[in-house]
Amino acid sequence: MNPITVEIVRNGLISAAEEMNAMLIRSAFTPIIYEMKDCAVAILDRDHKVLGQSSGLPIFLGNLEICSEYTERKFGKRVWREGDIWALNDTYVVGTHLNDVSVYAPIFFKRELFGFAVSRAHWLDIGGKDPGQSFDSTEIFQEGLRLPPTRVVIEGQINPDVVDIIEANTRLPKGVIGDLKAQIAAANVGSRRIVELLEKFGADVVEKAKEIIFDQTESFERAAIEAIPDGKYSAEGYVDDDGLGNGPLYVKMTVAVEGSDIEIDVTEASDQTLGPINSGKSQTVSACRVGFKYLFASDKPVNGGSFRSLAVKVREGSFLACTSPAAANWYFSSLGLQIDLLARALAHAIPNTVTAADYGDSNPVIMSGTDPRSKSIFIDFECHVGGWGAFRGQDGVSALINKVNGGLKDIPIEVCETRYPLRIREYSLRSDSGGAGEWRGGCGINKTYEMLSDQCAAGFWWERSVTPAWGLFGGKDGKPPSVTVKSSLSGEIKCLKANGIKLKSGDLIECRSGGGGGYGPPSLRDRRAIEEDIADGFITVEGAIQDYGYKPTP
Repeated sequence: MNPITVEIVRNGLISAAEEMNAMLIRSAFTPIIYEMKDCAVAILDRDHKVLGQSSGLPIFLGNLEICSEYTERKFGKRVWREGDIWALNDTYVVGTHLNDVSVYAPIFFKRELFGFAVSRAHWLDIGGKDPGQSFDSTEIFQEGLRLPPTRVVIEGQINPDVVDIIEANTRLPKGVIGDLKAQIAAANVGSRRIVELLEKFGADVVEKAKEIIFDQTESFERAAIEAIPDGKYSAEGYVDDDGLGNGPLYVKMTVAVEGSDIEIDVTEASDQTLGPINSGKSQTVSACRVGFKYLFASDKPVNGGSFRSLAVKVREGSFLACTSPAAANWYFSSLGLQIDLLARALAHAIPNTVTAADYGDSNPVIMSGTDPRSKSIFIDFECHVGGWGAFRGQDGVSALINKVNGGLKDIPIEVCETRYPLRIREYSLRSDSGGAGEWRGGCGINKTYEMLSDQCAAGFWWERSVTPAWGLFGGKDGKPPSVTVKSSLSGEIKCLKANGIKLKSGDLIECRSGGGGGYGPPSLRDRRAIEEDIADGFITVEGAIQDYGYKPTP
């Protein structure tokens, strides 16, 4: 087949996904989508294989197809009708927390099913016992409205019964229904662009190009794996706890390489636990795929040819493959650890490719209550950046979102202070938080919130203190995170995980995110690089003396 045609089709599919993502972000009602971009989209073929996926949250890599696949398995192929759009958020199907809602539409061309347009986005409130999300839930029923595959649009018309159910189960009906409609609009845009592509080239040409694209992707990934010596590799680590004092929770990863095939085994993991740190199996598989993609053919987009060389083994009933009624609001804490464990396991096999560990977790803070300006409820959900690990020849990046979240962005200070009764008192680099090394780990950040409401509460879910961001080949670990609440009601509280701490106007939340691990012995770091780090604020003079044996010029 003409390679130029193949490339045009390839980019047409990716472009359709990117336009879907742009439509979703621009149409969304809540900052968690239109500012933070907590969403991802994909175009699938009729066999539920990825044709094109936009930039977004990497943790949904090769995972969005579960929605249409499960629906078809449950109801049969005849369930798909032109003009219908579905929604699904069941944790035990898609693996995520209930706030991550997938909306997907079948794409028809000349009355034949061609594929699907799917998006997943975080709804700011889906019910549950606490505003936004709970940090101490013990079962899925406390975490919000659970949707099995549900038609939200029937033959082109939005289903009012489903909308009424969703509105009755959220504290933010206007924002949530607005975000639902933004996802519906994204599905319609994706469907239209694919139909236009099919009209231009014909279904046969697109199908043939698809197979070539899939085979190319597979060959790139297999060639990268073949460069690794055959054998078994392993690494282990811990997540801190489940938010209720149970932990730490153990994860051992064993990686088997044979020719161009690789198997990742995480069956040796702690059992599912009472608190909301459990993850659905499909997200654990996705985490292994993300780690795989960071190391192998990372410059090639994800599609149906990806991960053919990868097998993942997970033990059902572990906290990485939980079963009902396990709580799973903060399912992603173990996922960042697994991504880093894969690099650690393969470090000696591919030392020029791997990085030291990053700060590991999204570090969410949820602040909610009554806004005194409007007398209405507010819910502010924010994730926090930190330090990434160093690698051969390069320091780690500072103040970057973790590997799980990829394209996630900060909510700008101006937006935060305008929309919510909050003031940001400090936002700066956390000096000396990156692990020392020949190449230094990236720095975390300092961020301080001041409450401007007498009726508000806050919850936190910060991770990676038991197993902080480790260094490689003599590099030192990054500093772990810390959170300090200065409350006029309860005094000073130091905690990494908490739920519903009552706050009043003037109270402070001081957040310190972790740094990334260093790479190589600190004694080998160039003196000029140390002095530049001091000038730039990455390290202090005291830190340079302690970590590098630096001797200031008299």
